[in-house]
Amino acid sequence: MSDPRVATVLSYHTRSKHALDRYAAGPGTLDWEAQPKAFRDWQGAAQIVLPREVTVSCITWDALTSPRAPLPLNIQNLGSLLRLCVGLTAWKEYSGSRWSLRAHPSSGNLHPTETWLIAAKVDGLENGLYHYQNQHHYLERRAWGNDAQATGVWLGFSSIHWREAWKYGERAFRYCQLDMGHVLAAVSYAAALHGWKSRLLSMDAATTARCLGLERIADFEGVEAEEAEVILMLEADANGVPCSWEEWAGKPSLLDARPLYQWPIIEEIAVATRGAVPVSPIQPPAATRLQDENDISAAQVILKRRSAQAFDGVSVMPRAVFKRILSSLLPGGSPAWDLWTTAARVHPVLLVHRVEGVAPGVYVLPRNGATHESLRAAFRETFIWQAADSELPLYQLIAARAGKTARTLSCHQDIATQCAVTFMMVAEFAQPIAADPVAYRHLHWEAGMLGHVITLEAEAAGWRGTGIGCFFDDAVHEVLGIKDDSFQVIYHYAVGMALDDPRISTLPAYE
Repeated sequence: MSDPRVATVLSYHTRSKHALDRYAAGPGTLDWEAQPKAFRDWQGAAQIVLPREVTVSCITWDALTSPRAPLPLNIQNLGSLLRLCVGLTAWKEYSGSRWSLRAHPSSGNLHPTETWLIAAKVDGLENGLYHYQNQHHYLERRAWGNDAQATGVWLGFSSIHWREAWKYGERAFRYCQLDMGHVLAAVSYAAALHGWKSRLLSMDAATTARCLGLERIADFEGVEAEEAEVILMLEADANGVPCSWEEWAGKPSLLDARPLYQWPIIEEIAVATRGAVPVSPIQPPAATRLQDENDISAAQVILKRRSAQAFDGVSVMPRAVFKRILSSLLPGGSPAWDLWTTAARVHPVLLVHRVEGVAPGVYVLPRNGATHESLRAAFRETFIWQAADSELPLYQLIAARAGKTARTLSCHQDIATQCAVTFMMVAEFAQPIAADPVAYRHLHWEAGMLGHVITLEAEAAGWRGTGIGCFFDDAVHEVLGIKDDSFQVIYHYAVGMALDDPRISTLPAYE
């Protein structure tokens, strides 16, 4: 372990684990009246109001992955895309409290991810760097003045760690990275509907920060910093992303005037995991997505998606729905895997509670055939590894009613046993991180993308999902028989038939 960054990553991961006899370090109390602001404004920056109409509302969910001509790059279609991936979808109101929902879920609904847009020769929009203000669905012009010859649109993303750390303490960095994965998957779906082929750019952290203006330390004096994450291309020519600007405007708003706690380990793990995004030449195989005659609008699925707060505990998921969800997690089964083309390194372990024709028990879905034997060697020797489906690489490990186990492993939360299926995302861990510590971020991104694919597929079928960030890491490993860092669990997700609270009112996203 010659690279000290590897030691930092492994130490942080161990330190931020929840255990049956203790939780990771977090705040001793929460003042909900002092919660960090949910939206950041760039005060002094010009505001460009975006059209709110969704221009792709006629495309059905079943036609989601069908080839289609790219729509023109103009402000109308950009407004449509942003609504479907990072915009608001509704406001909720209960007993005097009001909060917003977005097109992608977030741990604790805290949304640490900020969205940036770089435009070059886009109809209806001046060339420049813009911050997307999703509360009001407008762009804030951060920088302009560039003589580059590029044409196209790029989306950039950054994290404000304090939004999660305020509630979750040291474990917050993990949640920020899972959130980033949800956002990337959300973009992939929205881009596919507009006919755009989103592609990640392999840029080092310093270049990404410079392109998004996040290295301008003086601009952030006295307010929460933003951590540069990634830039992706929506549609562009071969001239590269514009990163140098002559004019700058705007000052970021303060989100929390009186932070009660400090978590320096988050900055340490952020520094240790900065690096380039892997861009692999691997191409997804022919789509393995199982089809059905679902004529619901894909945009409606995205805009109606919610995170379940409770499940009914009795509904049985049809086997066809179960198989469609699983097929979408495999390479080629979702637009997400057109964006994230590297070999799969995160593999769902399923605790099946109530699925038609599937015996209750523990199952695994290796998403990469090359990892099958590694998983088998790492897992408990007594697992039977019986093929459970003729079309999917699904294996039954043990037949058993696992409801109580799911609840215990997921920090004693009822949602993990009242659902139809609990997913535990197990990542190839020690080897990728030893090769490059930035993999710690990317494994969480991949897990978050899996969660987003699950939640959309469930929503399209009339079911609902919810992320579970609180779980007892090593207790999961003990159940599976994992004895070292070769594999680690990094996310839980549950799918079931949701129970809605009639006391909560739903209001439009934008008046």
